[in-house]
Amino acid sequence: MEVNEVWEEIRKETRKRAEAEPVLASFFHTTVLEHDSFSSTLANHLANDLSNASIQPMMLRRVMKEAINSSEEMISDIANDLIATKERDPACRYFSTPLLFYKGFRALQAHKVSHWLWANERHTLALFIQSRCSEVYGVDIHPAAQIGKGVMMDHGTGVVIGETAVVEDNVSIFQGVTLGGTGKESGDRHPKVREGVLLSAAVTILGNVEIGKNAKVAAGSVVLSDVKEGTTVAGVPAEEVGKSGKKSPAYEVDHNIYRNL
Repeated sequence: MEVNEVWEEIRKETRKRAEAEPVLASFFHTTVLEHDSFSSTLANHLANDLSNASIQPMMLRRVMKEAINSSEEMISDIANDLIATKERDPACRYFSTPLLFYKGFRALQAHKVSHWLWANERHTLALFIQSRCSEVYGVDIHPAAQIGKGVMMDHGTGVVIGETAVVEDNVSIFQGVTLGGTGKESGDRHPKVREGVLLSAAVTILGNVEIGKNAKVAAGSVVLSDVKEGTTVAGVPAEEVGKSGKKSPAYEVDHNIYRNL
């Protein structure tokens, strides 16, 4: 779907929800229906969430819109994240739901803004947004971390992603995942998560290790070494226990472990 198609679907859904739940009619109007674009409503949400006594929503809103509208690729990537959440989360019935209610989705989009600021040498404001995301959403992603499109961050609570981490396209990340370093080493020191990977709840991956394309890391695992493409790892420390069993675990979102016999 194109961005405009997603936006029209969001508006259509929101009108119906406002009619169905009059108590929230004002909420739906101020958050979606009075805005003229997807970027405007997202910027409004993020600014309201992340502002504080020092920085008012209006000031942040301008920055958010500037970042979101900085390129067609940016707004397209955001739409892809929204579509990914709708398609992979069985609890998500509407495109408007992640935008309105899912802090994992919002945290991911706030990171896109902070990453854009970081790339444009506005490091202090980028770090402010990172700090506020940690406080408000319970998600701590360094602005320099590289995250692709079509990423689903389900729940989001407790997710930590370090400065030199890379998360490629079409990855699914669940609550409590850490992509961290192994100590005080400097330089390129964080994990590289390739396309199609599923990171189940409470996974910890430490160091400059590679999680191969279409791999699956079982819940609660601690990964300290590379994971081969298309495999499943589990345990502390994690060991290969089988093939991932699916073409793309991130899409299938199957947390079961299929062990080699």
